[in-house]
Amino acid sequence: MRKNGGSHYAKPFSDRRWLLPFFASLLVSLTLFMATVLGLFSSQNSWESLSLDVITFTSHDDSEGYSIGLDRNQPVTLEEQEAPRLAYLITGTKGDSQRMRRTLQAIYHPRNQYILHLDLEAPPRERIDLTTYVKGDPLFSEVENVRVIAKANLVTYKGPTMIACTLHAISILLKEKLTWDWFINLSASDYPLMPQDDILNVLSSLPRNLNFIEHSPIAGWKLTQRARPIIVDPGLYLSKKFDVFTTTEHRELPTTLKLYTGSAWVMLTRSFLEYCIWGWENLPRTVLMYYVNFISSPEGYFHTVICNSDEFKNTSISHDLHFINWDNPPKQHPLLLASKDFDRMVKSGMPFARKFAKGDPVLDKIDRELLGRSNGQVTPGGWCNQRSDGAEQCSSRSDDSKFQPGPGAERLQQLMKKLMSEAFRNGSCSSLQYDQTKRDWITSRRTN
Repeated sequence: MRKNGGSHYAKPFSDRRWLLPFFASLLVSLTLFMATVLGLFSSQNSWESLSLDVITFTSHDDSEGYSIGLDRNQPVTLEEQEAPRLAYLITGTKGDSQRMRRTLQAIYHPRNQYILHLDLEAPPRERIDLTTYVKGDPLFSEVENVRVIAKANLVTYKGPTMIACTLHAISILLKEKLTWDWFINLSASDYPLMPQDDILNVLSSLPRNLNFIEHSPIAGWKLTQRARPIIVDPGLYLSKKFDVFTTTEHRELPTTLKLYTGSAWVMLTRSFLEYCIWGWENLPRTVLMYYVNFISSPEGYFHTVICNSDEFKNTSISHDLHFINWDNPPKQHPLLLASKDFDRMVKSGMPFARKFAKGDPVLDKIDRELLGRSNGQVTPGGWCNQRSDGAEQCSSRSDDSKFQPGPGAERLQQLMKKLMSEAFRNGSCSSLQYDQTKRDWITSRRTN
């Protein structure tokens, strides 16, 4: 018994294999302890550096909407902001490349961004010619603000592929970190009624969170012919263009949101479109999935999102900034504009008009009398140094933030005063009006 007991107590001291694990664990413990202690002293700096990578949403005040990446303690006032920049999407289909070129020249300004989308129905040769024109233009190459979408989308009339095309262009603008304040979509059959200098000059006096989107709650025949039917757009899964088709089943109206409808032509803010693309709330995604099977989804998607968003509904102005000549009662398509409509277009104060036929003589009249643009040249402005011999309107450019507003600016200013009025704003999903003299929002006083 004594022998066994002696050997039992002597073995741990004679076997030194336990020393290596012991010192290893001691080293690990000491390392963890030192890391914890040092972390306490450096945590404040770590959080400060981390916050630089976080996108914050701060309000300038309780009524002026939201901006991205601005310090709440250092709000950027309207007077301190630089002149606005616009991002245009010009869309077309087979045979529209020449009209798209003309529209681009008419609305061009070095401050802006331009994306051209010629859909998949156009032959590859036409898209290549459009791309070659953009790359070969000395001004466009110097400024680098015109892009042609190389991988075109198949766009079906009345289908969700039109919204997909618009969201595609917006995503490109955001991905490439381009600078712009408002997004405007135009088709090849649209045309401006005033130079960009006039538009940018008037927009300089407006807050950057106004969304111009003509809208109203969906009602009447649109409920039965658009909201309840379920459609399928073959453009989502086929390589050739086919019309949408309707299923035999119908659906109930949604109860979690209210449907709105309106014009497909919009001028939307960057902050609202970031909300639609990035979707820090689920509303934009939910509405997008709903409108995948909706007839004429471009006339309802953005409208329904903005009017159901507490963050953005008070920034909406129910107007599309287009002069459009409709039948009475309105039909599916507007009437084509011609020279007989010129005076009404000018008096409307609208910055854009549609729909124009290819090569209609009224476009030459607009170029000559409203834009001051020569054939094949961009519309001149304060940024443009004109040659004395008149051979070329814009041979070089100067400061693009200096505008030379003309009569179009006065017409647009009068239109904006009307759109900001309380009577007009009460017709939209917004309950606010904007005081241009005070540059502040005013809550509408409604009596019960």
